[in-house]
Amino acid sequence: MGNFSEGFWNIFIIVCTLGGIVWLYLLTVRNMGVRRPTGSGEVETTQHVWDEDLTELNNPLPRWWVVLFHATLAFGVIYLMIYPGLGSNSMFLGWTQVKEYEEEMARAEARYGPIFEQYLNTPIEEVAADPKALRIGERLFASYCAVCHGSDAGGVRGFPNLRDDVWQWGGEPAQIRTSILDGRTAVMPGWRDALGGDAGVDETMAYVFSLSGREVDSAKAAAGKEKYDAVCVACHGADGAGNPRLGAPNLTDDVWLYGGSEADVRHSIALGREGRMPAHEDFLGEARVHVLAAWVWSLSNR
Repeated sequence: MGNFSEGFWNIFIIVCTLGGIVWLYLLTVRNMGVRRPTGSGEVETTQHVWDEDLTELNNPLPRWWVVLFHATLAFGVIYLMIYPGLGSNSMFLGWTQVKEYEEEMARAEARYGPIFEQYLNTPIEEVAADPKALRIGERLFASYCAVCHGSDAGGVRGFPNLRDDVWQWGGEPAQIRTSILDGRTAVMPGWRDALGGDAGVDETMAYVFSLSGREVDSAKAAAGKEKYDAVCVACHGADGAGNPRLGAPNLTDDVWLYGGSEADVRHSIALGREGRMPAHEDFLGEARVHVLAAWVWSLSNR
């Protein structure tokens, strides 16, 4: 179901909407007539009786109520003729929520765009030294980035801390700007089979832990180094320092994006990980990204 208001669903919405209005109209017409006594001289009742002799009479609806209800139905019909409420039909005014959004964004861009454009040709380091620009960048972060990286930019599991000096894709101003502008996609494949099963994964994990100074079984670490040199060195480097061009993290700093426990690291090696930073160029534009990148860079360079 690519679009809920197209094809079959478009017809379904129209039928249900108009059918509901017609049914409500007929319902009120059915109940607005004057009730006459039955042939036996008794007044017609609803057959509802309480306390043995308290009977509900089947009287017509109050005239003022019927008129008011019909007025609301008329209002509904007029509204549906002016604004879209019947599936994907834009009706007489041609109003759509997409058009409304685009017009609102155009007005916002005309008003606020020049504020961001003034920083676009200024080096990020200089923008980061401007208190006004930093306040703008902080607000951009709160609006678009905090949901993943946290309101304090401290990161959460699977989303990196932006306040330290550890950068998977590089922490230079241009690299940060590219990360926000174009996005990043990191893939760590699963290596259980290539490492010889769970035992090989544990040995490799022991060696990886040793790179960051943890106490490990020396025999396992020695066996793990051989597997590391055969499988992992191409991305993480011979010394385990990583490769920002590939998004391969540094294994010597004891900073773990997906957790540094044995279970977490074993999962990373055996089954792999996938991380994606979406591109924001189309959404924010180059000028806003430039200011945002300056604020992010400033967090670890103050």
